[in-house]
Amino acid sequence: MIAEILTYKKIVSEIDDLMNKSPYKKSYIIEQCGLPEASFYRKLKTLAFTADEMLSIAKVISPEEHFMMELQADIEQGKIDFKDGKYISHEEMVKRIKGRVKNK
Repeated sequence: MIAEILTYKKIVSEIDDLMNKSPYKKSYIIEQCGLPEASFYRKLKTLAFTADEMLSIAKVISPEEHFMMELQADIEQGKIDFKDGKYISHEEMVKRIKGRVKNK
């Protein structure tokens, strides 16, 4: 646990540099994170972002990594759903899709 905390502290201390190296402007990052600009810069100066704020920033500056993590989570959930019998057959899905097309 200590190693994870130290890693987190290192990332927090390097967040300004990470944002500067990202292809996104800080104004875009601020907008996407939903933080007031003054609060963002105050937290940046004092390195006082919460873990949730750091996660929001990371999702913006590393969208590929975020997408891959979400995809992996969805795949794992799919495996669980399949194991629990929470799925429909291909034929049933085709019927549902055709039903939607006819209703439009």
